[in-house]
Amino acid sequence: MGILEGRTAIVTGAGRGIGKGIAIRFAAEGANVVVNDLGGATDGTGGSRIADEVVDEIRSAGGSAAPNHDSVATVEGGRNIFRTAIREFGALDILVNNAGILRDRTIFNLEEEDWDAVLDVHLKGHYCCSRPFARYIRETNRAGCRIINFSSVSGLYGNFGQSNYAAAKAGIAGLSRVLALELAKYGCTVNTISPGATTRMTADLRASRGMQVDENAPEQSPNQIAPVCAWLASEAGQDMTAQIIDVMRGWIGIMQQPRVIRKFSKEGMWNNREIDLIMPQLLKAKQDHDAAVDDAAEPTPV
Repeated sequence: MGILEGRTAIVTGAGRGIGKGIAIRFAAEGANVVVNDLGGATDGTGGSRIADEVVDEIRSAGGSAAPNHDSVATVEGGRNIFRTAIREFGALDILVNNAGILRDRTIFNLEEEDWDAVLDVHLKGHYCCSRPFARYIRETNRAGCRIINFSSVSGLYGNFGQSNYAAAKAGIAGLSRVLALELAKYGCTVNTISPGATTRMTADLRASRGMQVDENAPEQSPNQIAPVCAWLASEAGQDMTAQIIDVMRGWIGIMQQPRVIRKFSKEGMWNNREIDLIMPQLLKAKQDHDAAVDDAAEPTPV
């Protein structure tokens, strides 16, 4: 018996890459899976029935799945994805918000339509899919549900030429923290994945940097994300919530989130001389903290 036996999951952007790997893993672990994918190009244009192919693959392996071809970028699309799960399987327990597109430009060349398209699919897409599920959880008092969101080091660290993508991915991290608070009373966990893998969305970027491109290599495979998502979605993940999990290059890590590292206080307003005095100390505290975290985060072999 798999660790997701009898549960129902939606995986968005599951036609290829990371999402496909998650959908197939969830089905192998016993879940009913709604495979959502608009089937467009990496910039979000066009469409295809790629979700049907993944469903056929799952069913051929003895799993249970149904396709959905709606866009996550609209409220109606999010509702339709949710309704597919209820219509096909009668319930919903797990939502994986993975769908995404890229329109990389520096700020000098970034047009409004490129900004809007990326924010709509990533950040608004998380809202459009999460809201009907959250309302369902509250209205039915369904216990043990899971939301797994997808951020990126591009948003958490920053990456040249990806201001639209980074803004969306940083926003998703903040959204996830709030959803974890709002759904806690219903026993629903909300976590964020920061993934690293070679997919059709990242292959060109890796190649342009002179990096090896081989999605079949274990440390680059998009399938390395799936086991972590399955664990988070399982009963074993019940006590893990509001966290950012880093999965890439064969490692699994947990990421720090905003906290004050050091602070100074005084009575009254700060003057220029005092600010001149404390700012270098604050910067040094941040640099020392980052160095200590980097040292502690060296992968430990298991």
